[in-house]
Amino acid sequence: MNVVITGGGRGLGRTLARRFAAQGATVVVTARDLAAAQRTCDPLADAHAMRCDLTDPASVRRCAAEVEDRLGHVDVLVNNGAAFLAAAEETDDAIVRTVLSGTAGTVLMTESFLPLLRRSGRPDIVTIVSLEAEARSDPAHIAHAAFHAAKAGQGRYAEIMSQRLRPEGIRMIALYPPDFDNDDDAVRDGMLTAQSVADCVLFAVNQPRDCFIRSFRFEPPA
Repeated sequence: MNVVITGGGRGLGRTLARRFAAQGATVVVTARDLAAAQRTCDPLADAHAMRCDLTDPASVRRCAAEVEDRLGHVDVLVNNGAAFLAAAEETDDAIVRTVLSGTAGTVLMTESFLPLLRRSGRPDIVTIVSLEAEARSDPAHIAHAAFHAAKAGQGRYAEIMSQRLRPEGIRMIALYPPDFDNDDDAVRDGMLTAQSVADCVLFAVNQPRDCFIRSFRFEPPA
């Protein structure tokens, strides 16, 4: 299995890289910071670090071309990378990066990697959205409204592409977790963890091909 994971330099992205590698997958870890991606890859048996800026179409295209040269095809693309923006951190540049990385980044990665996914016998695209994309999200959440908007756009893209790609046998799976402990070594003591979100991703992509799961919608914390 060839797996590409965006935002793989820390947190959930790093957890996913570890988990896929433990299943014997060849993992491509991308991040805006190449050194962070390399740190994720260093302890893994078959992993490649690549720089990819989700806000830059040319960077995304270069990443896809490099993956094609190295691996030839992709079985699983995980759209995990996206900038978070707290309301207290608002600047014009931060707003633009948040919207571009979350929404446009997911679109660019998916479109650029579709040719490589179409060469697979088991193609899956997994997108980590957020509970904050939905109307039931907490209006008092610390996230800037631009983050909510970016995640809503990301989720809607995943929904429409799930319908459009299904006839080709390509599954587009979206996860809508609430806030979770993004430390990949977090102890599971009641709060949702990166490990548990990764469990859902691995469960989905390992289902038989006649099982189309469009989304995982989590309950907010009690």
